[in-house]
Amino acid sequence: MSQHAKSDPHTAGNASGPTNGSAAGAAAAGGGAPRPKPSAADIKRWRQYLADERAEAAVYRDLAQNRSGEERAILLALAEAEGRHEAHWLKLLGEHAGKPRHASLRSRLLGFLARHFGSVFVLALAQRAEGRSPYIREPSATPAMAADEQIHEEVVRGLATRGRNRLAGTFRAAVFGANDGLVSNLALVMGMAATGVGSGVVLLSGISGLLAGAFSMGAGEFVSVRSQRELLDATRPTQVTLVAAPQLDIEHNELLLVYLARGMSREAAEHRVAERMGLFTCDCDPSLSLHPELPETEDEHEAVGTAWGAALSSFCFFASGAIVPIIPFLFGMTGIGALIVAAVLVGIALLATGGTVGLLSGTSPLTRGLRQLAIGLGAAGVTYLLGMAFGAVIA
Repeated sequence: MSQHAKSDPHTAGNASGPTNGSAAGAAAAGGGAPRPKPSAADIKRWRQYLADERAEAAVYRDLAQNRSGEERAILLALAEAEGRHEAHWLKLLGEHAGKPRHASLRSRLLGFLARHFGSVFVLALAQRAEGRSPYIREPSATPAMAADEQIHEEVVRGLATRGRNRLAGTFRAAVFGANDGLVSNLALVMGMAATGVGSGVVLLSGISGLLAGAFSMGAGEFVSVRSQRELLDATRPTQVTLVAAPQLDIEHNELLLVYLARGMSREAAEHRVAERMGLFTCDCDPSLSLHPELPETEDEHEAVGTAWGAALSSFCFFASGAIVPIIPFLFGMTGIGALIVAAVLVGIALLATGGTVGLLSGTSPLTRGLRQLAIGLGAAGVTYLLGMAFGAVIA
């Protein structure tokens, strides 16, 4: 980490090479000619890079405070790399470094979230930030700096994946529950209203849809996740080979078939059989000892989530989504005005849930939000038209 560069810009510049008023203290790669005097646009751009590098290094240090062990070491190493980039821009700027500039709004937002939350959302945002690095197109950045940013994206992706795995099962149920509640109840409310029934009937229909859907979603997620975990548990190898191996006939036994069926190569399977049969005690080739039967110390199905966690998340988030379309009717609104307000509220919620999915997946929040909005309002619009048609037939 270039701590001296952060505390004393002039020292950092001098450490990297001599500085002068017209150059950043660096010689051109060919022939030792001085670097041309930077333009005002260059200085402005470099100072922004400098501010962003400092902010990103601070983000990684703030995240490291809430981590321990390997994750902490990785985050501190990322901060150190950003410090090297900071030193590069200090060297180019020289006396033009001036007072520290404010980092970009994106970098400041990342810093705020890292200091106050330190969650997987911050890592997902940091992943996107690293992936949008301008250094590939920046002539003043070194090829090593551009390569660093590409590698940083993969490092942060790996760190974020750990958090995504812990969130995956319950988060999936929560997002699906909220979106189902928003879309299905908005469609129900608009379809009922289009038939021409009174606002009281529309409100009761919405409340019924909320309760029925929430219980249905919760029960469905419980059964789904529980069944999936039971299926995965059924495929986990047992310890039977440890118990039965000493009693097997050395010349004729099927222990080799057990390991072949588990996907081991024949060489590795024969090696394991010899171990289990007690033919030797020395593991002369550690690469053949895959240890598939060691008991797991962690939940190997954490990405699936727990059945109760998924059920409760699905129930609560479906209900929270389904209540949005009936809010105008709860406050006494009626007619087309209530439907417009309901559609606007649901649209805002769909943008929020879609954007959240985009953040966690490391993709564009706006694209994901607009996709959710189009799907939700499209379904509601089709249901409204069908309600009008059924209302006309009944009338």
